[in-house]
Amino acid sequence: MRTRTGARVGQYAALLAYLVFLAFPFLWLVSTAFKSPRELGSPHPAWIPRDPTLANFRQAFDEQPLPHAALNSLLAAAGAAVVAVLVATPMAYVMARRRTLLSRAASGWVVVSQAFPFVLVIIPLFLVLKNLRLIDSVPGLVLVYVVWALPFALWMLVGYVRAVPAELEEAAAVDGAGRLRTLVSVTAPLLAPGIVATGLFAFVTAWNEFFFALVLLKTPQKQTLPVVLTHFIGAGGVADLGPLAAAAFLATLPSLVVFAIVQHRITGGMLAGAVKS
Repeated sequence: MRTRTGARVGQYAALLAYLVFLAFPFLWLVSTAFKSPRELGSPHPAWIPRDPTLANFRQAFDEQPLPHAALNSLLAAAGAAVVAVLVATPMAYVMARRRTLLSRAASGWVVVSQAFPFVLVIIPLFLVLKNLRLIDSVPGLVLVYVVWALPFALWMLVGYVRAVPAELEEAAAVDGAGRLRTLVSVTAPLLAPGIVATGLFAFVTAWNEFFFALVLLKTPQKQTLPVVLTHFIGAGGVADLGPLAAAAFLATLPSLVVFAIVQHRITGGMLAGAVKS
């Protein structure tokens, strides 16, 4: 009994330490965003600002076009999420239902492709986008994000498709439904939690992405929010810490809002599916 209690206490302690580890950067970012320049230069920084101010937020909006950059990020992230889900759903269905050598090879390639570094694929992608005349454009960036998110989206959705009983599709086929009708009317509703989770993954990944946006977007009016955040760092590498923290705090809010909106739907859908027979 004591051993079980000790193990449970150890588990909770490890979980608490992990939560503190995850929350520390965000809490420090929020604290920095509301500090005055005098507090930011103090040799003894405090967690809670002694004199909270919104001057950093006003300065951030005055110095950089944050609303326009946020709109570019929103268009790129939402476009990548929608296209990735539309492409990955039927592909995952085929890979999960057709257990052939080709589908197994495709599954293996999906896993292996996740190990590719960004630098390895940026030159081929740049050449392809140049031939398509999509360099320095948001649609070109959406295409890159879709290509990058598609392997993991497939890997996620294949597992969800395999969890759907094949007997339901067989019953639909007996009733005269074709493959497309079965996918749209029978399988897709049961895949709703997986589709939402996959779209969320693609959205957050595209929203936070920096490297591809930095390389492919040169026009200031087309740059995304992560790229614009680098403009708060001067030529000598000295960061304007207050406005940078304020802008970075605002940049994290959409991801948190999206998670808050869809989290209960994902959990509810999974629990509802667990009791179906």
